[in-house]
Amino acid sequence: MKENRTRPAAFLTSSLNRPRGLLRTSELTVHSATYNRQTWSSHAMNSLMPIFSAFAVSTTAIANPTLVVEQSSAWESGYNASITIENPEDSPGLDGWSLQWSDGPSIESLWNGVRTVDGGTTTVINESWNGAIAPGASHSIGFTAAGSWPPAFPNIRLNGLPVSLTMIPDTGGGSDGNGDTPTSPCVQDLNADGDVNINDLLALMSAWGPCSNPADCAADFNANAQVDADDLMAMIGVFGPCPDGGGDIDVDGRIVAYYIEWGIYGRDYQPSDIPVDKITHLNYAFANIGDDGRIAIGDPYAAIDKSYPGDSWDQPYRGTYNQINNVLKAEHPHLKTLISVGGWTWSGKFSDVALTESSRNLFAESCVEFIRTYNFDGVDIDWEYPVCCGLNGNTYRPEDRGNYTLLLEELRVQLDAASEADGREYLLTIASAGGVDKLLNYDLAGIAEQCDWVNTMSYDFMGAWDLSIAGHHSALYANPDNPSTNDNVRLHYNGAGSVQPWLDAGVEPNKLVMGVPFYGRAWGGVGNTNNGLFQSGSSVPPGTWDDWSSGATGVNDFFEIEEMLASGLYSRHWDDQAKVPWLYSVSQHGGHFVSYDDAESMQYKIDYVQDLNLGGVMFWEITGDRNETLLNVIYEGLVVP
Repeated sequence: MKENRTRPAAFLTSSLNRPRGLLRTSELTVHSATYNRQTWSSHAMNSLMPIFSAFAVSTTAIANPTLVVEQSSAWESGYNASITIENPEDSPGLDGWSLQWSDGPSIESLWNGVRTVDGGTTTVINESWNGAIAPGASHSIGFTAAGSWPPAFPNIRLNGLPVSLTMIPDTGGGSDGNGDTPTSPCVQDLNADGDVNINDLLALMSAWGPCSNPADCAADFNANAQVDADDLMAMIGVFGPCPDGGGDIDVDGRIVAYYIEWGIYGRDYQPSDIPVDKITHLNYAFANIGDDGRIAIGDPYAAIDKSYPGDSWDQPYRGTYNQINNVLKAEHPHLKTLISVGGWTWSGKFSDVALTESSRNLFAESCVEFIRTYNFDGVDIDWEYPVCCGLNGNTYRPEDRGNYTLLLEELRVQLDAASEADGREYLLTIASAGGVDKLLNYDLAGIAEQCDWVNTMSYDFMGAWDLSIAGHHSALYANPDNPSTNDNVRLHYNGAGSVQPWLDAGVEPNKLVMGVPFYGRAWGGVGNTNNGLFQSGSSVPPGTWDDWSSGATGVNDFFEIEEMLASGLYSRHWDDQAKVPWLYSVSQHGGHFVSYDDAESMQYKIDYVQDLNLGGVMFWEITGDRNETLLNVIYEGLVVP
């Protein structure tokens, strides 16, 4: 099931025209040259007193504002960075600001300030809304520049006066530039033992002085081509254990979770609720496609506007994008995030996007810009569906079959080029139809060749849209007793049936990630013969998240199904051919039949994945398993002993 729900239009206030992935202001200010704000441990102080005496380093607060220039990302021909004006707590507030320098970097775009260029002199002044910087506050101006890091800002001045400037290079945000997780999450941990201690300090002191090549000078934290007192104070400020970087999870296969954008509302499932330590990849559902054929944010309020603890009003973006791509990934470097485009509600423009070379190029180009801007690790295409079916009003064409492959080819080319330029891996995946009849509209081998892997939607095979038969919506295998007159439904609408066509097309098993549901589908008015299995129903019963617009859905999150079973009003039954359970209640909704997965059926699916050497497990969606019952089976089943 792939639904899309958005906040009412009154909340959709922000634009897509945002800068490429910059760090939050709160992250930037921690690197300030005013290091005396840090609290030193007595152990650190005792260890360092002889060195302090030798170097006579002052820790007196500076009353004047300072500037921090911090790189956030880089590629072959340029980089993204920010200039942060930091106003010390004991200084007067700024009521308007102006930066000026001569012959500086080649800036292609700038935001959160107004830039003018006169000859070789660049001036940046405040916008109408960000001129005031209170004592102890800061403001960041983001920019994209051509050329190499670090930039020079000759004779830079703030409000006409000289100002101290510190350079902070991009430390990778959990990556070493080659897509590998570093062994330690803090750059000052020079020996990568997980602790900034006297050994690191001694290493810094041995490197004291000019660096012939800043890239080779690990202790030159501010990239000013020398190891000096600023680098010393930066190390002292983080003395002690490095923050927990989350580490890798050692599992035999991928664990791919879909996270729904609208989950922050009625479900109240925030990014901090995601059990990141039990998943490898997070697919954010969904981005839309605009009328111009470019990827577009689904709900701007949820994605980039909503404030969370630690956010500041002037950071490049807030919302769930910032939480998953900057906060969660900083804490758990193993996590990869993908923006999922489309879904059931927003697949209507895919046929147009895939139609021509120019439309494919434009869409792919916009996707690359999008993931660079918001720090995603890739793109997941959820086209429901090419050639036929899907939501009423969607555009379909017979050419969709071939055009889908061409669209993915263009995405692959542009993502690979961006990967090479940015020094990081960008992923491309799809969510594939589960029904064998729909798979006839896919160039299976051609699609798989372009994708890092395919997520099979191995669920929604039966549901209350057909009240004639209450059956399994996510069976692993067929039960030939299913009375459906449709052979596809009876024999092939199951998990194994959704995977086998790909294998028959020669697709490598490791490129197939089998989808499982964290929800059930129900029928009402079902007679009690055979405890409801394969009987007819007469109504669609209420679901977990019904509302005025959807009415009764018959869809129940797994945590609610757990509550149903615990209530004593339902009995659990098992289909040993299909390898799935169901619930039945005579007293509820005139005979309530609920098809779902539980821990037992999930284990059978894990065994199937491992027996066929598939690439892992995907699930829709993470808010449905509040107690992590199903997730624990997946994680424990795939974890390497």
